Amino acid sequence: MMEKIDGQQFRQMILLGANNLKKNADYVDSLNVFPVPDGDTGTNMNLSMSSGADEVKDVKSTHVGEVGKHFSRGLLMGARGNSGVILSQLFRGFSKHVEEVETLDIHSFVEALEAGVKTAYKAVMKPVEGTILTVAKDSAQKAVDSVDSVTDIAELIKIVVEESKASLKRTPDLLPVLKEVGVVDSGGQGLVYVYEGFLSALTGEEIVEDEADSVDTDEFINDTHEFEEFMSAEDITFGFCTEFMVRFEDGKKEFIEEDFRNDMDKFGDSLLVINDDEIVKVHVHTETPGKALTYGAEYGEIIKIKVDNMREQFRAIEDKRGKSNEKKEKIDTAIIAVSSGEGINEMLKSIGVTHIISGGQTMNPSTEDIINIIKDEDVKEVIIMPNNKNIIMAAEQAQELLEVPSIVIPTRSIPECVSAMFAYTKDASLEANEDDMVEAIQHVKTGQITYSVRDTKIDDIDIKKDQHMGILDGKIITSNDEGSETLDVLIRKMIDEDTEIVTVFIGEDGNNDTLESVLDKIEEEFEDVEFEVHDGKQPVYSYLISAE
Repeated sequence: MMEKIDGQQFRQMILLGANNLKKNADYVDSLNVFPVPDGDTGTNMNLSMSSGADEVKDVKSTHVGEVGKHFSRGLLMGARGNSGVILSQLFRGFSKHVEEVETLDIHSFVEALEAGVKTAYKAVMKPVEGTILTVAKDSAQKAVDSVDSVTDIAELIKIVVEESKASLKRTPDLLPVLKEVGVVDSGGQGLVYVYEGFLSALTGEEIVEDEADSVDTDEFINDTHEFEEFMSAEDITFGFCTEFMVRFEDGKKEFIEEDFRNDMDKFGDSLLVINDDEIVKVHVHTETPGKALTYGAEYGEIIKIKVDNMREQFRAIEDKRGKSNEKKEKIDTAIIAVSSGEGINEMLKSIGVTHIISGGQTMNPSTEDIINIIKDEDVKEVIIMPNNKNIIMAAEQAQELLEVPSIVIPTRSIPECVSAMFAYTKDASLEANEDDMVEAIQHVKTGQITYSVRDTKIDDIDIKKDQHMGILDGKIITSNDEGSETLDVLIRKMIDEDTEIVTVFIGEDGNNDTLESVLDKIEEEFEDVEFEVHDGKQPVYSYLISAE
């Protein structure tokens, strides 16, 4: 019987919880409701939890509170995506409650679970039931109800695991979109895996590792780019380190490794291909990540994506090396924007953004990433624009940790960011700019076109794999085989009697001729609307569209 656990046992729970989540991250990714190539719940939760585990792996203390402080700090700094931030808040509240506790007994463990749930709910502006929050709340309540009937802490955690699984099964009844798509909540599933790992640490049951001869779908190559001292960012021919995994599917193109390698090699250099009978993992340096991904999709379903801008990495390393002896210019207001696409980055800098974090839909930056971009700079105040709904919570956590006055403008897209920047006034106060910028984004419609990664049905729209989906303010409104049809439907839907200007950013997979053909017809119909086109070079979205 185990009546209490010490810091080292708690540490082992954290490590096995992180390991179990890591092993099952792909499955959690597959539960995402929208069939778009996105940042992925499993990936975000895995990276967040792994950051917390890294902080405790070398901790020798037997004091639970000490271990909890390290765990909470690691989670907080590594948190990315809404699911990762909520996970960090759950264990932030848990760890805060036990910071003076040397050994955890059943009652203190239950109280810490409750504290974690309260902290997580407070962190979310509008909590939604049927999500990870519900799974955490239900399992904590079950622990409260059972606390007087058990004396073994391992038995209590077993009850927590069982209830978390039961709550997870109920999530489609609370969130209709889950039932419509036929999945359970992905964040809740991730939490179940963490709790299962906790239990295995106390019962001694080992988590079975994958077969050695199969492709590891839990990690990318994690390529570390070594740049020569004499290089400049312009010397990098292929600027995007692109990594993805494809799960082979019947009826798709037959995988012949030599042919696949030869075709992929045409996209750039530094090619690495690893495969087994079910999955191929690809690493390539390229200027056109979107085209590489499109080619990979010919063989099956893309299950994970990671794209890094190596030119931005080089510039960061160059700064660390101190290659420039020029004193950094003092910045009164640092304006940070999360963006992907060289054309978009250049445009944002031209209208006043001072710092760009490479990221977006397929790569959510962590809280620490946001903080570090101005870590060594002399700034008086900070404005953060996340430009993606799944990055807003990480940005808000960064805001809390920054030591200078800062605000988050809750931009969900690049078009909203552009509108906010046009409302920014250099000499105005931080509070006045916040009011004006937040007001500005209320009047922007955002359209996005990307491809579907699977067959599904959402809001009575039948979506087939590889179709071109039109998304208006986060809602899929059309899906078609022809990109031109989707583009036409989406732009027309965005225009109303108040629309003055429509701006289109062409992505890597966009086609100028297709866009020109569509706009020629629409311009004839809407003579009072001005149309602008920019080469955004963004991955994932073939077209980004704003209407104001």
